[in-house]
Amino acid sequence: MSGAAWFEAAFLGLLQGLTEFLPISSSAHLRIVGPLLPSGGDPGAAFTAITQIGTEVAVLIYFRRELAAIALSWWRSCVSGGRHADADSRMGWLILVGTLPIACLGLLFKDSIETSLRNLYLTAAMLIGFALLLWAADRFGSRRLSLRDLGWKHGILFGLAQALALIPGVSRSGGTITAGLLMGYTRVAAARYSFLLAVPAVLASGFYQLWRSVEVGSPVAPGPTALATLVAFGVGYGVIVAFMKFVTTRSYLPFVVYRIVLGCLVLVLLWAGVLQPV
Repeated sequence: MSGAAWFEAAFLGLLQGLTEFLPISSSAHLRIVGPLLPSGGDPGAAFTAITQIGTEVAVLIYFRRELAAIALSWWRSCVSGGRHADADSRMGWLILVGTLPIACLGLLFKDSIETSLRNLYLTAAMLIGFALLLWAADRFGSRRLSLRDLGWKHGILFGLAQALALIPGVSRSGGTITAGLLMGYTRVAAARYSFLLAVPAVLASGFYQLWRSVEVGSPVAPGPTALATLVAFGVGYGVIVAFMKFVTTRSYLPFVVYRIVLGCLVLVLLWAGVLQPV
């Protein structure tokens, strides 16, 4: 295996780590940049899903105390028949319920996710369209609700918003944060729940694709993919720390502008023939 393949994998892992937690769509970045690298070609949904394992491990470490409290409380509630239910156990159920939309839609549209939904014209449209939605949500949302106010209805709406990230260009964090802001949650609450909600869905998708690459013969090079996943973990952890500090005092406007510029750039590259839509 050539050194170029390892270098490209490390670069894509760096890109994954930098973009996974920001509302700018990591899958869109991998889809756009992949064909511009010397080897060319779309890295693929399998490579993207596996490298996301690295960034989700960063989430597990950063939110380890919160996630441990939620998991333990949820388990106690289950074995006690609900007698020991509290806010943490309720959050556990909300995360599970919020995961159902992306799990169902991911299975239902599995073939489209790996093919037609990766069309770069669609990616550019999602980057620009959801940039405008994020701007409107951040500008006009009341930002008065905390995670203590989260109920079943909003939990499902968060889950539906996360499912939109099956389309490159939407962004998992961007979709859920936008939905949270539109429903009136604070920037910090929306971002925090976005990270927590992503854990089961991303890990399940990543390990499923990893299993496929081993058992079914998916075209994913194991060595470079492992390197990309490791790089994504290290970079992703640093991004979480910086992003959680950022949203406490700043608006999402820089990300809105970036998404629009990137979407327009993709359209220009498509029209110039530098990129191919599929």
